[in-house]
Amino acid sequence: MDIGLDRYRIAGESPVGLPQRDPRDRSLYPTISKKDSVRELARLRRQLSELQRLLWADGNHALLVVLQALDTGGKDGTIRKVMSGVNPQGVSVTGFGVPTEVERAHDYMWRVHPHTPGSGRIAVFNRSHYEDVLVVRVNELVPEARWSKRFDHIMSFERLLSDEGTTIRKIMLHISKDEQRERLEARLEDPAKGFKFNATDLETRKRWDEYQTAYEDAIDRTATPTAPWFVVPADRKWYRNLVVARILIEALAGLDLSYPTPDFDPAGITIV
Repeated sequence: MDIGLDRYRIAGESPVGLPQRDPRDRSLYPTISKKDSVRELARLRRQLSELQRLLWADGNHALLVVLQALDTGGKDGTIRKVMSGVNPQGVSVTGFGVPTEVERAHDYMWRVHPHTPGSGRIAVFNRSHYEDVLVVRVNELVPEARWSKRFDHIMSFERLLSDEGTTIRKIMLHISKDEQRERLEARLEDPAKGFKFNATDLETRKRWDEYQTAYEDAIDRTATPTAPWFVVPADRKWYRNLVVARILIEALAGLDLSYPTPDFDPAGITIV
Protein backbone atom coordinates (compact mmCIF):
# COMPACT_ATOMS: atom_id res chain seq x y z
CA MET A 1 0.00 0.00 0.00
CA ASP A 2 1.14 3.53 -0.81
CA ILE A 3 1.22 4.92 2.75
CA GLY A 4 1.68 8.47 1.49
CA LEU A 5 -1.80 8.38 -0.03
CA ASP A 6 -3.38 7.85 3.38
CA ARG A 7 -3.46 11.61 3.90
CA TYR A 8 -5.98 11.84 1.04
CA ARG A 9 -7.86 8.57 1.58
CA ILE A 10 -11.34 8.66 3.15
CA ALA A 11 -12.55 5.17 3.98
CA GLY A 12 -15.33 5.86 6.44
CA GLU A 13 -13.32 5.97 9.66
CA SER A 14 -13.51 9.76 10.12
CA PRO A 15 -15.21 12.78 8.49
CA VAL A 16 -13.62 14.29 5.41
CA GLY A 17 -13.43 17.85 6.78
CA LEU A 18 -13.16 19.64 3.42
CA PRO A 19 -12.53 23.13 4.89
CA GLN A 20 -9.40 21.81 6.59
CA ARG A 21 -7.99 20.29 3.39
CA ASP A 22 -5.58 22.48 1.47
CA PRO A 23 -6.18 22.44 -2.32
CA ARG A 24 -2.56 23.59 -2.77
CA ASP A 25 -1.00 20.86 -0.65
CA ARG A 26 2.03 19.18 -2.21
CA SER A 27 3.26 17.12 0.71
CA LEU A 28 3.88 13.96 -1.35
CA TYR A 29 6.37 15.92 -3.47
CA PRO A 30 7.52 18.83 -1.30
CA THR A 31 10.73 19.55 -3.22
CA ILE A 32 10.01 18.49 -6.79
CA SER A 33 9.74 21.23 -9.41
CA LYS A 34 6.99 21.45 -11.98
CA LYS A 35 9.58 20.64 -14.65
CA ASP A 36 10.79 17.54 -12.80
CA SER A 37 7.19 16.43 -12.31
CA VAL A 38 7.03 15.70 -16.05
CA ARG A 39 9.66 12.96 -15.67
CA GLU A 40 7.96 11.59 -12.57
CA LEU A 41 4.60 11.42 -14.32
CA ALA A 42 6.21 9.62 -17.26
CA ARG A 43 7.65 7.06 -14.84
CA LEU A 44 4.27 6.57 -13.17
CA ARG A 45 2.51 6.22 -16.51
CA ARG A 46 4.91 3.45 -17.53
CA GLN A 47 4.13 1.65 -14.29
CA LEU A 48 0.40 2.15 -14.80
CA SER A 49 0.66 0.83 -18.36
CA GLU A 50 2.41 -2.34 -17.19
CA LEU A 51 -0.23 -2.94 -14.54
CA GLN A 52 -3.05 -2.34 -17.00
CA ARG A 53 -1.54 -4.93 -19.35
CA LEU A 54 -1.37 -7.37 -16.46
CA LEU A 55 -4.97 -6.60 -15.46
CA TRP A 56 -6.05 -7.41 -19.03
CA ALA A 57 -4.07 -10.65 -19.15
CA ASP A 58 -5.19 -11.81 -15.70
CA GLY A 59 -8.84 -11.27 -16.62
CA ASN A 60 -10.30 -11.71 -13.13
CA HIS A 61 -10.57 -8.12 -11.93
CA ALA A 62 -11.77 -4.72 -13.09
CA LEU A 63 -11.13 -1.15 -11.97
CA LEU A 64 -13.73 1.62 -11.80
CA VAL A 65 -12.39 5.16 -11.37
CA VAL A 66 -14.95 7.80 -10.41
CA LEU A 67 -13.82 11.39 -10.98
CA GLN A 68 -15.81 14.21 -9.40
CA ALA A 69 -15.04 17.91 -9.20
CA LEU A 70 -16.61 21.32 -9.32
CA ASP A 71 -16.48 23.23 -12.62
CA THR A 72 -12.87 23.69 -13.85
CA GLY A 73 -11.72 21.09 -11.32
CA GLY A 74 -9.64 19.28 -13.94
CA LYS A 75 -11.46 16.05 -14.72
CA ASP A 76 -10.71 16.18 -18.45
CA GLY A 77 -7.09 17.17 -17.92
CA THR A 78 -6.56 14.42 -15.37
CA ILE A 79 -7.89 11.77 -17.73
CA ARG A 80 -5.81 13.07 -20.61
CA LYS A 81 -2.54 13.37 -18.66
CA VAL A 82 -2.75 10.27 -16.45
CA MET A 83 -4.32 7.77 -18.83
CA SER A 84 -2.40 8.70 -21.98
CA GLY A 85 0.04 5.81 -21.62
CA VAL A 86 -2.41 2.94 -21.25
CA ASN A 87 -3.78 0.75 -24.04
CA PRO A 88 -7.07 2.36 -25.15
CA GLN A 89 -8.47 -1.08 -26.00
CA GLY A 90 -8.65 -1.85 -22.28
CA VAL A 91 -10.02 1.48 -21.04
CA SER A 92 -13.35 3.25 -21.43
CA VAL A 93 -14.20 6.82 -20.44
CA THR A 94 -17.82 7.84 -19.92
CA GLY A 95 -18.98 11.38 -19.24
CA PHE A 96 -22.25 11.79 -17.38
CA GLY A 97 -23.75 15.15 -18.25
CA VAL A 98 -27.31 16.38 -18.00
CA PRO A 99 -29.58 13.33 -18.40
CA THR A 100 -31.32 12.89 -21.73
CA GLU A 101 -35.07 12.64 -22.02
CA VAL A 102 -34.79 8.85 -22.28
CA GLU A 103 -32.53 8.68 -19.22
CA ARG A 104 -34.89 10.86 -17.19
CA ALA A 105 -37.68 8.40 -17.96
CA HIS A 106 -35.79 5.71 -16.00
CA ASP A 107 -34.38 5.49 -12.51
CA TYR A 108 -31.24 7.58 -12.04
CA MET A 109 -28.89 4.56 -11.99
CA TRP A 110 -30.23 3.16 -15.27
CA ARG A 111 -27.68 5.00 -17.38
CA VAL A 112 -24.73 4.11 -15.17
CA HIS A 113 -24.53 0.33 -14.86
CA PRO A 114 -23.92 -0.44 -18.58
CA HIS A 115 -20.69 1.58 -18.42
CA THR A 116 -19.08 -0.24 -15.50
CA PRO A 117 -15.94 -2.19 -16.46
CA GLY A 118 -15.90 -5.80 -17.52
CA SER A 119 -13.22 -8.19 -16.33
CA GLY A 120 -9.74 -7.09 -17.31
CA ARG A 121 -10.80 -3.53 -18.04
CA ILE A 122 -10.60 -0.05 -16.53
CA ALA A 123 -13.58 2.31 -16.70
CA VAL A 124 -13.31 6.00 -15.91
CA PHE A 125 -16.41 8.01 -15.03
CA ASN A 126 -16.15 11.74 -15.76
CA ARG A 127 -18.86 12.77 -13.31
CA SER A 128 -21.02 9.84 -12.23
CA HIS A 129 -23.97 8.59 -10.24
CA TYR A 130 -22.86 11.05 -7.56
CA GLU A 131 -24.33 13.91 -9.58
CA ASP A 132 -27.68 12.65 -8.29
CA VAL A 133 -26.76 13.54 -4.70
CA LEU A 134 -24.78 16.67 -5.63
CA VAL A 135 -26.26 18.72 -8.48
CA VAL A 136 -29.71 17.29 -7.89
CA ARG A 137 -29.48 18.20 -4.21
CA VAL A 138 -28.10 21.72 -4.56
CA ASN A 139 -30.43 22.68 -7.40
CA GLU A 140 -33.41 21.07 -5.65
CA LEU A 141 -34.33 19.01 -8.70
CA VAL A 142 -36.03 16.39 -6.54
CA PRO A 143 -37.25 16.58 -2.93
CA GLU A 144 -34.83 15.79 -0.10
CA ALA A 145 -37.00 12.83 0.88
CA ARG A 146 -36.08 11.33 -2.47
CA TRP A 147 -32.40 12.19 -2.96
CA SER A 148 -31.50 11.38 0.65
CA LYS A 149 -32.37 7.72 0.01
CA ARG A 150 -29.86 7.55 -2.80
CA PHE A 151 -26.84 7.23 -0.51
CA ASP A 152 -28.05 3.76 0.45
CA HIS A 153 -28.73 2.91 -3.21
CA ILE A 154 -25.23 3.99 -4.20
CA MET A 155 -23.57 2.02 -1.43
CA SER A 156 -25.53 -1.10 -2.39
CA PHE A 157 -24.59 -0.61 -6.05
CA GLU A 158 -20.91 -0.21 -5.25
CA ARG A 159 -20.98 -3.17 -2.88
CA LEU A 160 -22.44 -5.29 -5.70
CA LEU A 161 -19.64 -4.24 -8.04
CA SER A 162 -16.99 -4.87 -5.40
CA ASP A 163 -18.38 -8.29 -4.50
CA GLU A 164 -18.27 -9.26 -8.18
CA GLY A 165 -14.62 -8.33 -8.66
CA THR A 166 -14.54 -4.61 -9.43
CA THR A 167 -12.12 -2.44 -7.49
CA ILE A 168 -13.52 1.08 -6.98
CA ARG A 169 -11.58 4.29 -6.47
CA LYS A 170 -13.56 7.52 -6.09
CA ILE A 171 -11.62 10.74 -6.49
CA MET A 172 -12.66 14.30 -5.73
CA LEU A 173 -10.41 16.88 -7.37
CA HIS A 174 -10.36 19.56 -4.68
CA ILE A 175 -9.78 23.11 -5.93
CA SER A 176 -10.06 26.46 -4.18
CA LYS A 177 -12.57 29.15 -5.08
CA ASP A 178 -9.73 31.49 -6.10
CA GLU A 179 -8.28 28.87 -8.43
CA GLN A 180 -11.68 28.30 -9.99
CA ARG A 181 -11.98 32.03 -10.69
CA GLU A 182 -8.59 32.06 -12.42
CA ARG A 183 -9.50 29.07 -14.56
CA LEU A 184 -12.85 30.57 -15.56
CA GLU A 185 -11.10 33.81 -16.51
CA ALA A 186 -8.58 31.83 -18.56
CA ARG A 187 -11.40 30.27 -20.52
CA LEU A 188 -12.72 33.72 -21.39
CA GLU A 189 -9.30 34.98 -22.47
CA ASP A 190 -8.06 31.99 -24.47
CA PRO A 191 -9.91 31.06 -27.70
CA ALA A 192 -8.61 27.50 -27.34
CA LYS A 193 -10.39 27.22 -23.99
CA GLY A 194 -13.39 29.45 -24.62
CA PHE A 195 -15.57 26.62 -25.86
CA LYS A 196 -15.50 25.20 -22.34
CA PHE A 197 -17.02 28.31 -20.80
CA ASN A 198 -20.68 28.09 -19.91
CA ALA A 199 -22.64 30.91 -18.33
CA THR A 200 -24.28 28.38 -16.01
CA ASP A 201 -20.86 27.87 -14.41
CA LEU A 202 -21.27 31.30 -12.83
CA GLU A 203 -24.61 30.34 -11.32
CA THR A 204 -23.04 27.19 -9.93
CA ARG A 205 -20.17 29.25 -8.51
CA LYS A 206 -22.65 31.35 -6.54
CA ARG A 207 -23.61 28.19 -4.68
CA TRP A 208 -20.04 27.24 -3.81
CA ASP A 209 -20.72 26.71 -0.10
CA GLU A 210 -23.76 24.56 -0.81
CA TYR A 211 -21.70 22.35 -3.09
CA GLN A 212 -18.96 22.03 -0.49
CA THR A 213 -21.57 20.85 2.02
CA ALA A 214 -23.07 18.42 -0.49
CA TYR A 215 -19.64 16.97 -1.31
CA GLU A 216 -18.79 16.56 2.35
CA ASP A 217 -22.04 14.75 2.98
CA ALA A 218 -21.69 12.49 -0.06
CA ILE A 219 -18.11 11.53 0.79
CA ASP A 220 -18.82 10.94 4.47
CA ARG A 221 -21.88 8.83 3.75
CA THR A 222 -20.44 6.64 0.99
CA ALA A 223 -16.76 6.16 1.86
CA THR A 224 -15.92 2.56 2.77
CA PRO A 225 -12.71 0.51 2.90
CA THR A 226 -13.65 -1.25 -0.34
CA ALA A 227 -14.87 1.89 -2.13
CA PRO A 228 -12.83 4.72 -0.60
CA TRP A 229 -12.79 8.35 -1.60
CA PHE A 230 -9.60 10.30 -2.21
CA VAL A 231 -9.69 14.08 -1.85
CA VAL A 232 -6.85 15.18 -4.14
CA PRO A 233 -5.40 18.70 -3.91
CA ALA A 234 -5.99 20.02 -7.43
CA ASP A 235 -4.93 23.67 -7.55
CA ARG A 236 -1.58 22.51 -8.93
CA LYS A 237 -2.38 20.48 -12.02
CA TRP A 238 0.99 18.69 -12.11
CA TYR A 239 0.62 17.60 -8.49
CA ARG A 240 -2.95 16.46 -9.05
CA ASN A 241 -1.80 14.23 -11.93
CA LEU A 242 0.95 12.61 -9.89
CA VAL A 243 -1.38 11.82 -6.99
CA VAL A 244 -4.11 10.38 -9.20
CA ALA A 245 -1.57 8.20 -11.02
CA ARG A 246 -0.36 6.86 -7.69
CA ILE A 247 -3.92 6.11 -6.59
CA LEU A 248 -4.53 3.99 -9.69
CA ILE A 249 -1.17 2.24 -9.41
CA GLU A 250 -1.83 1.38 -5.77
CA ALA A 251 -5.27 -0.01 -6.64
CA LEU A 252 -3.96 -2.28 -9.39
CA ALA A 253 -0.82 -3.34 -7.54
CA GLY A 254 -2.96 -4.57 -4.66
CA LEU A 255 -4.93 -7.05 -6.77
CA ASP A 256 -2.41 -9.92 -6.83
CA LEU A 257 -2.50 -10.02 -10.62
CA SER A 258 -0.58 -12.59 -12.63
CA TYR A 259 -0.16 -13.67 -16.22
CA PRO A 260 -2.09 -16.87 -16.95
CA THR A 261 -0.20 -20.13 -17.18
CA PRO A 262 -0.34 -21.53 -20.74
CA ASP A 263 -2.25 -24.78 -21.15
CA PHE A 264 0.55 -26.17 -23.32
CA ASP A 265 4.29 -26.62 -23.08
CA PRO A 266 5.95 -23.74 -24.95
CA ALA A 267 9.16 -25.79 -25.22
CA GLY A 268 7.28 -28.34 -27.28
CA ILE A 269 6.15 -25.86 -29.91
CA THR A 270 8.17 -25.51 -33.09
CA ILE A 271 7.40 -22.61 -35.42
CA VAL A 272 8.55 -23.21 -39.01
